[in-house]
Amino acid sequence: MTKNILAVNNISKNFGKFKAIDNVSFSLQKGDIYGLIGSNGAGKTTIMRLITQLSPLKVGTISLFDKSINQQALRHVGSVIETPAAFDKLTVKQNLKLIAIQRGINNQDKVKQIIKFVGLTKKVNTKAKNLSLGQKQRLGLAIAILPEPDLLILDEPINGLDPSGIIEFRSLLLKLNQEKQITILISSHILTELYQVSTRFGFIYNGRLIKEITKEELDKVNRSGLLVTVDNVAKAAQIIDTEFQNKFTVIDDQRLLIHSLDIDSSELNKHLVMNNVSVISMTKQERSLEDYYTNLIGGQENA
Repeated sequence: MTKNILAVNNISKNFGKFKAIDNVSFSLQKGDIYGLIGSNGAGKTTIMRLITQLSPLKVGTISLFDKSINQQALRHVGSVIETPAAFDKLTVKQNLKLIAIQRGINNQDKVKQIIKFVGLTKKVNTKAKNLSLGQKQRLGLAIAILPEPDLLILDEPINGLDPSGIIEFRSLLLKLNQEKQITILISSHILTELYQVSTRFGFIYNGRLIKEITKEELDKVNRSGLLVTVDNVAKAAQIIDTEFQNKFTVIDDQRLLIHSLDIDSSELNKHLVMNNVSVISMTKQERSLEDYYTNLIGGQENA
């Protein structure tokens, strides 16, 4: 049974006469990586600040595990919002030891494990102020996950990272989700990266949630996947269904689209040929999350 980790219900937020958030509702189930997408000023950071009580909520409700969020509930939430919260004059190890003391964590091996997990072993005695931007992001992540939260909230965590840093950070997020079973709410301007890690997406425009879609639904709408052209589409469909268990759509009597870009095309080709299905072509077909977002926002602006 799907378990609700977070439920945001009809929240609104005004700053003077400016409506930053307008009646937003969404929920996260256990295991989700929910990508929050929107331009600067759309309201993403405000939503995260309301969830973590960094900004007071006056309209709507927010619950964690079906209970109203309070300071006790927030002990199960880790977050990195705007800038990583670390003490500049303390080393990596000292920062984490301080968090461990504050959160009543007595196991010092846990601090070592987290440092290793985020890849800061070589910087353990380096002061936070002397870390690179990418290393500061890792330290912020380490601070957020040290108490073993059930929910992790990350606001633009890959800003300023170089390409290799982005790839490494993506790997960390997937490990947190898959190995430690942490549910994640994340925002980023780099939509290609959100696509790589997210299982669901929420699109924010002018403070309103205008669309929610799963990655699977997005791929179907975008017609993303592996386009396979064969001489016997019925037999090919049967083989894909039994041997690979990937979802697919039969387009016509020669073509079908497998809704995954991760399938091993050489292995698929081998199975089809071994079962006397002639493969005419295999083509990766990909429309991006950016394309979907641009069309969605364009529709709002022209409405």
